[in-house]
Amino acid sequence: MINPNFRLLVISTSTIYGSGYLEYIREEILDFLQTDELLFIPFARPSGISHDEYTLNLKTALEPFDISVSGLHTSKDPVETIRKAKAIFIGGGNTFLLLKTLYELGLVEVIKEVVAKGTPYMGSSAGSNLTGLTIGTTNDMPIVYPPCFEALQFLPFNINPHYLDPDLLSTHKGETRETRINEFHKFNNQAVIGLREGSWLRVENGNIELKGSLSARVFRPGVSPKELDSGILPESIYL
Repeated sequence: MINPNFRLLVISTSTIYGSGYLEYIREEILDFLQTDELLFIPFARPSGISHDEYTLNLKTALEPFDISVSGLHTSKDPVETIRKAKAIFIGGGNTFLLLKTLYELGLVEVIKEVVAKGTPYMGSSAGSNLTGLTIGTTNDMPIVYPPCFEALQFLPFNINPHYLDPDLLSTHKGETRETRINEFHKFNNQAVIGLREGSWLRVENGNIELKGSLSARVFRPGVSPKELDSGILPESIYL
């Protein structure tokens, strides 16, 4: 079911409480990338920061480990730059803006192409949303409108990063994350995996492995949600 050439690191969040940018998952990233060059795609622009500012954040985080970071926004030929990349990282921010920009630049198909051939892909938050079938379970506001919601479709399900459990002590009466996903399943059939902050999926050799200290939550239409413990995910969980 999963392309055996895929090498994916699907991260719920780049930063957890009390930790710096990518600090909590640094060792996993270094083990996964196995390269000294990383192409960063900063188009999601978290908090509206510039592409240069966002790229600098990543450069600062990885500089001590001799990993050279370049931002795709500086390339005169983005398609060719992606084809030559040793590894790709798409950071978090607004998923609608990210997907819209990728479609406008004609980059969706070339990213699919190189990752299918084995180029390592790392995503965080919005970049992780893109690994699923659609972006229909993002938490972001639709501040712009992409041509469609179809994502990179590396995984046969959707991702909900930053998944939050209901706070039973809260007086907030708005919808919970679980409520939103149940609404999604009134119109869509694919499974949704809620990744709690501090968790990630590592995809290699045709296997999807849940890593980190927390469980994940899987939602399928018409059945009760289930908790997933760390380890290789069986296909029966999400098909």
